[in-house]
Amino acid sequence: METKVYQTDQLQEAAQKLKEGELIAFPTETVYGLGANALLPEAVKQVFAVKGRPSDNPLIVTVANFEMVKDYVDNFHPLTEKIVETYWPGPLTLIFTIKKASLPPVVTGGLSTAAFRMPANKKTRDLIALAKVPLVGPSANTSGKPSPTTSEHVYHDLKGKIAGIVDDGAAQIGLESTVLDLSDATKDPVILRPGAITQEELSKTLGIPVLLDKHLVSESEAPKAPGMKYKHYAPDTKVLLVKDGDWQKAKEWVKDNHLRAGVLAGPKVSEEMRYDTACVFMYSKDTATAAAKGLFAGLRALDDAALDLDVILAEVYPENGIGAAYMNRLKKSANQQYFTAED
Repeated sequence: METKVYQTDQLQEAAQKLKEGELIAFPTETVYGLGANALLPEAVKQVFAVKGRPSDNPLIVTVANFEMVKDYVDNFHPLTEKIVETYWPGPLTLIFTIKKASLPPVVTGGLSTAAFRMPANKKTRDLIALAKVPLVGPSANTSGKPSPTTSEHVYHDLKGKIAGIVDDGAAQIGLESTVLDLSDATKDPVILRPGAITQEELSKTLGIPVLLDKHLVSESEAPKAPGMKYKHYAPDTKVLLVKDGDWQKAKEWVKDNHLRAGVLAGPKVSEEMRYDTACVFMYSKDTATAAAKGLFAGLRALDDAALDLDVILAEVYPENGIGAAYMNRLKKSANQQYFTAED
């Protein structure tokens, strides 16, 4: 199959492909998504097949406007209107209990709930409006691997497997959306996956403490939202998290064991490690925001087979604000493993 790259003036053609059941990757402000007509079960099944994604992992339904959500949900949480007015379009996914049989079970993972998102990227909202159907929109990559933040990443993973990619440059945020559970109208919202819209920001906006569910789903459990498994976003190369005070020890460990190590860090650590390791992927600044934007691109770059690395050493950041989202993804990419002096 030829995978075509669509530009702005070709959205109608891409929308027609979606209506016909083909798969089209699309840009968002977070990462690139893999689009299929959410109302065509056979098209959705192709998403699972192409990604190699477990069938119990529910898919996010991507919409052009809030009116589309009303076709599938009629019992909204009391805070829905305030949340939607404040954050949509944007990097926030909302989970609702849906009308019975309103969406195919392959979309919901057999659950009575579904996740909905309206991305800030206008090109993708226009694409959905032209297709006149909601789209499933998981990350457009091989399941379990680092998510794609450019159309080139998508092409690398899915070339020849999907009909096309709508190109809109690099994603501005670089990590998947915050997922907020609003499925029980009698309970306060809970964050199931942290993202750029932070726990602190949501709590301030809503005037209530918004909790973050840190429960990690085992392989035998069905997740309520994407990205809740223990290991996810992982390159083939082993990743170890390195705490602030452990970089000198890590440098000595690399040297003593004759390892080819890559470093994924901000400018300060990168400069410190660059002469003692095989290669460095440096974030643009020593901030959690810059780390979040560069994480997936960095993991992909350092996992290049041509580098033949034994290990990737990654910098940790405080788990507050967007740092919580960064560490959520990084810990899963490393399967929760930190560097220790005993390594």
